[in-house]
Amino acid sequence: MNIDSIKNGIVIDHIAAGKGMQLYRLLKLDELDCSVAIIKNVASKKMGRKDIIKVDAAIEVDLDVIGFVDPEATVNVIRDSKLVEKKTIPTPRELVNVIRCKNPRCITSVEPGLNHVFKLTDEKNKVYRCLYCESKPN
Repeated sequence: MNIDSIKNGIVIDHIAAGKGMQLYRLLKLDELDCSVAIIKNVASKKMGRKDIIKVDAAIEVDLDVIGFVDPEATVNVIRDSKLVEKKTIPTPRELVNVIRCKNPRCITSVEPGLNHVFKLTDEKNKVYRCLYCESKPN
């Protein structure tokens, strides 16, 4: 397999194996007009197996989305084919419009313009609850 190196862009590395596609969807990387490589189940000394996403464009990504899916992931910023910054991602305390409330009785179901806000209620178990109805996301 041959995946070209990127000149200017980002590499999302150390993604838990199997979570790369979820990140791809939540970050809406399919809407980009550049090369995006998703590499699944790569051998890793540290993790055993991992996923990697390479984006061949200098874009801003929502770190809250990455922290929600996998707070152990890292974002590497590449400029002129060199690593210029490595970001570690904390678990976000609040998610806004990242996931949607599935409770049909929640106010977000009847008010389409209302933001879907989830608060981190249990950091150890990574449990989020809807700000309005306290439901857990599915």
